[in-house]
Amino acid sequence: MDTIYFDNNATTKVDPQVLEVMLPFFKESYGNPSSMHHKGGEVAASLRQARISLAELLGCEPHEIIYNSCGTESDNTAIWSALRTQPDKRHLVTSKVEHSAIINNAAFLKRLGYRVTEVGVDRLGRLDMDEFKSSLSPDTALVTLLWGNNETGVLFPIEEIGQYCRERGIVFHTDAVQTVGKIPIDLKNSQIDMLSLSGHKLHAPKGIGALYVRHGLKFAPFMIGGHQENGRRGGTENVPYIVGLGKAAELARQRLPEENGRVKALRDRLEAGLLTIPSTMVNGDREYRLPNTTNISFEFIEGESILFHLSHAGICASSGSACTSGSLEPSHVLRAMGVPFTAAHGSIRLSLSVTNTDQEVDQALKIFPEVIKKLRDLSPFWKDGAPALDNGLLTCDDGNCQVCS
Repeated sequence: MDTIYFDNNATTKVDPQVLEVMLPFFKESYGNPSSMHHKGGEVAASLRQARISLAELLGCEPHEIIYNSCGTESDNTAIWSALRTQPDKRHLVTSKVEHSAIINNAAFLKRLGYRVTEVGVDRLGRLDMDEFKSSLSPDTALVTLLWGNNETGVLFPIEEIGQYCRERGIVFHTDAVQTVGKIPIDLKNSQIDMLSLSGHKLHAPKGIGALYVRHGLKFAPFMIGGHQENGRRGGTENVPYIVGLGKAAELARQRLPEENGRVKALRDRLEAGLLTIPSTMVNGDREYRLPNTTNISFEFIEGESILFHLSHAGICASSGSACTSGSLEPSHVLRAMGVPFTAAHGSIRLSLSVTNTDQEVDQALKIFPEVIKKLRDLSPFWKDGAPALDNGLLTCDDGNCQVCS
């Protein structure tokens, strides 16, 4: 059976049109864009066009884009630039549901003596705005928050947050790795100071990313070297991948109506079908979220077991961020949301793209009930088609009850 790929938040398939425009730069267009001869000039012109295409998708000026290797580098660059350009400020504000690129940086900063505030979320994964607003102080160097959560798809109110930071003179960065190409973005009319993105989330290759830096913002390079990227990121440009990202951005701009129309409808139909399975629930705000993502819990079974059986049946899905896979611990995002342990342990993320079809959703809706029934038949907490929790046994929030242990 052909593979049904529902793990597009982990990575996307490189679009054939993207690959096509990249190939000449591995063969005849091999010049260094910094070289003065015609071979270099041809390549430099292609880089300029790629930068324009990405700027058009983001709604910014081409010179506000810094190419780099990935979203993680963009996040690191944003954090350390804000701290280095404001050495007297020692406070960072983020949330409890961030990507590991932010979480692990925050932990490192704590060890260096910085003060870090991790703002909580509610049961639907929405940022606690009162806690956020009260966390800011004159010592705050940076606010960094995910735009679209990589596990649940929940969207934070980035424009409101950016406005609040701008009024207080606080630098605001958003990790928009999951958001770019899925919802319209207009940075010219936003209050965002820096924005991270990664090519492999929008059908470009792995290994290419970019950081938007608002014109006029004080900036300190993360990679120090030559004059590339206007002296803001040293190192010879990854030409084929930059050109590929430019084409991917062009295609993403054209496909925004499809992402928010056909893809969203596919996601909703898949989700509705899965919710007919008993003891199943969606995690996160179902209104304010990315159009391609659903996070669903099947209680009283293990998410890893679900993924194994789905993979055997030809369906690729995920238990959360690919950067935290391999851990048997429940998702930190779902735990921060207060999802009960038994549900968090049985959660999976399904993330679609323009490559998915109605036929794939139909096939998945045949496979899922069989997999869930098979696993629940093996569960000591499931009997005769319903939860079997005896002796007052209930799910808990701290992992200490009999179910959790």
